[in-house]
Amino acid sequence: MPATANAHQIVLASGSRARREMLAAAGVPFTVLPADVDEPAIRDRLFRENPSITPQHIAEVLATAKAEEVSARCPGAFVIGADQVLALGVELLSKAPNMDLARETLKRLRGRSHVLHSAVVFAENGKVTSRHVGAARLTMRNFSDPFLEDYLLRAGEKVTQSVGGYELEGQGVQLFERIDGDYFTILGLPLLEVLAELRGRGKLEA
Repeated sequence: MPATANAHQIVLASGSRARREMLAAAGVPFTVLPADVDEPAIRDRLFRENPSITPQHIAEVLATAKAEEVSARCPGAFVIGADQVLALGVELLSKAPNMDLARETLKRLRGRSHVLHSAVVFAENGKVTSRHVGAARLTMRNFSDPFLEDYLLRAGEKVTQSVGGYELEGQGVQLFERIDGDYFTILGLPLLEVLAELRGRGKLEA
């Protein structure tokens, strides 16, 4: 991945494979330059400052930090920053660092509904130009322990690469009984809003 981007380029400030694949499939020309931000430190600071902060705001702040950091390094480029937060009731869940914790996360989500908040922030020359936060509610079915073990075996390390331990575009869809919300928002990027913004900014043909 390049360390810099040319002026007037579209830059995705995220190393997420899902976000990268969505933009590429939509025919968007872009460069990938992951942001260098300390997400856990930002989350900790937000909770210290406001213990009742909403998941939407956390996702927006994190996406803003990514967009601004990369935009400051890429003058003239149009930068897309994104972040996703999973809320299980009032609790926020993060990516599981290993298979055992992914298993525990999926057991906690089993038979319950959770909400994914996906924020996208656009920036140019170090300053935010616009932002959007989408939300989707997902309900997992009450799957059996044998199914869970089979799913973990088949999905492998991918369960540690996404919040909640699943990829809806893959075998993770078998975990669910109901989904309410925009599909792209669930994957981590409100794509229709991104495309509308790019057209509005003259980055894509209208």
